[in-house]
Amino acid sequence: MQEHLPLPEGFVRDFNTSRGGDGLEDDYQSLARQLRRRGIDIEPIRRKVAAFSVALPTWGAGRGGTRFAKFPFDGAPTSIQEKLEDCAVVQQLCRITPRVSPHFPWDCVADYAALRDLAASLALGFDAVNSNTFQDQPEQRLSYSAGSLSSAHAAVRDQAVAHNVECIRIGKILGSKAITVWVGDGSNFPGQQDFTRAFDRYLESAARIYGALPRDWKMLLEHKLFEPAFYSSVLQDWGSSILAAQQLGEQAYCLVDLGDHAPTTNIEQIVARLHRFGKLGGFHFNDSKYGDDDLDSGSINPHQLFLVFNELIEAELSAKGSFAPAYLIDQSHNVTDPIESMLASAEAIVCAFAKALIVDREALLYAQESNDVMMAFQSLRQAYRTDVSPLIAQARVDAGGAVDVLGAFRASGWRKTQARRRQKLAPGTGIV
Repeated sequence: MQEHLPLPEGFVRDFNTSRGGDGLEDDYQSLARQLRRRGIDIEPIRRKVAAFSVALPTWGAGRGGTRFAKFPFDGAPTSIQEKLEDCAVVQQLCRITPRVSPHFPWDCVADYAALRDLAASLALGFDAVNSNTFQDQPEQRLSYSAGSLSSAHAAVRDQAVAHNVECIRIGKILGSKAITVWVGDGSNFPGQQDFTRAFDRYLESAARIYGALPRDWKMLLEHKLFEPAFYSSVLQDWGSSILAAQQLGEQAYCLVDLGDHAPTTNIEQIVARLHRFGKLGGFHFNDSKYGDDDLDSGSINPHQLFLVFNELIEAELSAKGSFAPAYLIDQSHNVTDPIESMLASAEAIVCAFAKALIVDREALLYAQESNDVMMAFQSLRQAYRTDVSPLIAQARVDAGGAVDVLGAFRASGWRKTQARRRQKLAPGTGIV
C-alpha cells in the first residue's frame, strides 16, 4: 500500500539541513570517545536504540483534562481517523512509535478493515486493543456504576465480558495481538462488597475473556491502586494481578502502569518479581506526582524511569526465551499540545532505555557479589549521568526522523493547518 505521510515529503530532510549536521556528528563522536574510554562500543548501542519502539495511545492524541473539565484547542482531533493522522506525525518525526493502541468504544467505526488500511497508509500498525467497562455508554443496556467484570449481577458481568470479546474480534481485524483489560471495579465504603467474592467474580469473568483469545494473543491485566474506587480496588496491586494471571493461563500477563502505584512504591522491584515468574507483560509509561497518572513520561521522576529500564535490561539478559514486553505511552492531560507531549515522552523513554544499555554490567555484578554498596550504586549512577541525547538524535536521523522533534513539529505548522480543516470541539466535562 502506498504511504501518504501527514507532513510533506522532504520536510524533515529540509528541516534537518537547516539545523546543520556537523554539530550532531561532533556530539555523537564525542560521546563515542567517552564510552570507548569506559570499554563500551557505541555502535551496538545505536543499533539497539534504532530497533526500540513504543506504541502511542489514540486517547493521548486528544486533549485530556482534570476530573472536572477538559478544554478544547484549535486543531484537536475529532475522530479516530484524525487521531491516527496526529500519531503519524509523531512517528514521522521521532521514528520509534510505529504502532497505535485503540480504545473501544471510543474508537469504534463501521469498517475496521478500512481503518487498518488507513493506518497502514500512514505507516502505522495497531498494538493492543483496550476495552472500556469503567464508564457507561449512551447505547448501553446495563450500568457499570456498581462494577463490571466483578459486578454482583450476572447480567452486568455478561455484558462486560461480551464487550471484551467484541474488542478481541475488532483487534483481529486490525492486526492486533493483545487485549489490555482494566476495570474500575471496587468499593468506596467499608462493607460495600465482600473482597473475596468480588475477586472470584472478576476471575470468573476474566476466564471467559481469556477463553476467547486467539492462540497467538496475550491478555494483559492492568492493576490500579485506587480510582474510581477509593476504598478498595478489585485488582489493586501486582500481587493480585500475578495471582489472576497465573490462574488464567500462560497467555495472561501483568501490565504495569507507572502511575498506578503509591508514591513510594519500588516499581523496579515489581519488574524483577514479575519477570522472575514469567508474567511481565508490558508497561504503560507516564509519570505521577500525587494521584494523577497521566503526566508526561520522565517529567517528574526520570531516575525511576531509568531504574525500571535497568531491570528490563537485566530481565532481557536473563530471559530463557523471547523477551518482548508491550510498551505504550499512556498519558492524556490538559496543558500541552498532545503531539508535543507524546514526542517529549517518546524521547524520555528511549533515553532511559539507552542509559540502561550502557550500564557496566560486569562492574555492577562484581560490586553486588562483593557487597560493595557504593560501587554498585555508582555503576548505575555513571550511566544515568551520561548525556545520551546525541546517540538518540543520530539514530533518529538515520531512520529519517528529525534532529529536533519539537522544533520540527512547531516549524511544520501542523496544528494551525488542522485548525483550518477540523471541526472545532466544544468544552467538555471529565477526563475522557
